[in-house]
Amino acid sequence: MNRREFIKVCRALGLVLPVQPFLSACTNKQGFKNDNTHPVVIIGAGAAGLISGYLLKQQGVSVKILEAASNFGGRMKRTTTFADFPIPLGAEWIHVKPNILSEIVNDDSVNIDVKVEKYNPDIDCALYEGEKISIKQIEMNKESKFVNSTWFDFFEQYIVPSVEKHIIYGAVVEKIDYLADEIKIETSDKVYLALIGFNPTTNDGEKLYYDAAYGQNSNLHILGLFAVGNESLSYLRLTDEERVKYILHELDKIFDGKASAHYVKHIFQNWDIEPHINGAYIRDNEDWTAVKKLGESADGRLFFAGDAYTDGEDWSAVNNAVHSAKRAVQAIMDS
Repeated sequence: MNRREFIKVCRALGLVLPVQPFLSACTNKQGFKNDNTHPVVIIGAGAAGLISGYLLKQQGVSVKILEAASNFGGRMKRTTTFADFPIPLGAEWIHVKPNILSEIVNDDSVNIDVKVEKYNPDIDCALYEGEKISIKQIEMNKESKFVNSTWFDFFEQYIVPSVEKHIIYGAVVEKIDYLADEIKIETSDKVYLALIGFNPTTNDGEKLYYDAAYGQNSNLHILGLFAVGNESLSYLRLTDEERVKYILHELDKIFDGKASAHYVKHIFQNWDIEPHINGAYIRDNEDWTAVKKLGESADGRLFFAGDAYTDGEDWSAVNNAVHSAKRAVQAIMDS
């Protein structure tokens, strides 16, 4: 069993579209230039969309970000009212070394004041099919969690301020026409609902109960449940009240009836029914060549970025969305 097979959290889709034909290849450090009348249009203000806009702004390129929802973040969602620390409802773990945060900001002058807590393989363990195992066996010994923060908070503090004034909310894209000299993007109310979606076949899935308060400066005890694929179906078919009873029954079998006795409240997030998102992430056992194909540009004019649009070496998770966005931005600057 490896980390990819056991747990993956979050997909952040984004499309990067220059809405004018590139005039010439960039051969110097100044790279691609455009103006406010012909900005690079980015569809989606999730991780990849925000990073694409942020990096393009660093290069002096004007951008416009079209977001269907009323807020940025995509699957980097969190709640601040459930506990005395923010709880992620989407992207949660840092699956790579924490220096990915500095890589994202891409500015040595910025002091990144973010605390993370790495799992301790000598102390932390997991219960898998009734057997106590080391987190090394599920390859989570390299994972980290934000302390009193989330992926959403990180983006909100360090990335969004540079691009927020360029985000247009409630902009549901219906059509993209890139066959003419000038690319046209149609929204529901203007030209600048076919969902730009990705629907893989449901796999067997996995589920994981975990300590959602791990590393936090809190006395609260919060248990998280992550379920994907067929493993999530038994929960999705139930009403909210039935779902709580079902989960507590599962936990009571593990903790000798103590779960029900200590239950206080719950919060539930179903990404399948989230408007304009409709899913969590691309399945773990997808064909890597298909993922790589998704990441290719269309005629060198339409560029794709997101955790489902990578080079095929890895996918899902915020770090892969970031690397995909960087690759798309580089392709634009080199065009």
